[in-house]
Amino acid sequence: WAIWLHEYLEDFKNQQDVLRYALCATAPESKDTDFTWKDFQTRNNSELVGVLGNFVNRVVVLTNKYWEGRVPCQGKLKEYDQEVLQAIKLAPIKIGEYIEKYKLRDALSEMMKLARLGNKYLADTEPWKLKKIDEDRTKTIMNIALQLTASLSILSKPFLPFTANKLAAMLNVSEIFWDQSAEQLLPANHQIKKATLLFERIEDNQIQAQLAKLV
Repeated sequence: WAIWLHEYLEDFKNQQDVLRYALCATAPESKDTDFTWKDFQTRNNSELVGVLGNFVNRVVVLTNKYWEGRVPCQGKLKEYDQEVLQAIKLAPIKIGEYIEKYKLRDALSEMMKLARLGNKYLADTEPWKLKKIDEDRTKTIMNIALQLTASLSILSKPFLPFTANKLAAMLNVSEIFWDQSAEQLLPANHQIKKATLLFERIEDNQIQAQLAKLV
């Protein structure tokens, strides 16, 4: 059995990064691994759509909803905020070390760990509820979430270059470098653009069509 790249690009248009992600996540670094279409579907729907895409979409949509796309000011920090900012600061170091050691699967995992932290941070702080009673606190939470999103636009680039460029355009940021990903990249009042979906769900019928080719 073989999966030909030119056929993949015809069947899954503009989804180059999904295949890159699936292959990197299962790369045979120390032992043989198998590529399966069901695993490919699960990684796209559960991880790219459900984790990374979901986090980015919520952050960008809420920023446009509450402040017309302008980055809010960061106010007084709580311990949880500082933990998230520290994770943003350490992420490029950890990911960079893994890449230099050719441990790309671990590097990819660290990048997704940051996206998961972003989702957890939003779920725990619930800025969509807090906005009604504490505007300043909501601004701080969303500022930090936006800084994390900007960091992901750099840290995802070795693995998801097309997605990284799309995210950078959404955040309205120009070319930035790896060692800047630990910094606060989006100043207060910076104007971001409207949300667009980074990834799309892959349906069962699409996978069945690929499996049928292998019979």
